Amino acid sequence: VNPLISAASVIAARLAVKLAYIRPRICQGTAAGRAVEGIVRQPKSEGKIRDTLLLSLDFIWKL
Repeated sequence: VNPLISAASVIAARLAVKLAYIRPRICQGTAAGRAVEGIVRQPKSEGKIRDTLLLSLDFIWKL
């Protein structure tokens, strides 16, 4: 096996893994921001919004 191809494969695999972690982080940030906006608009619903946020973050991370 060509060493250049092996090195390129390792680099590509590392890049793919790192890129796979970016999307959930972006989604988590967006969800948290929207939850804060919802709490600001509806302070009485803070408990429900927080619980839904935590459940959503768990689903985002596991997918």
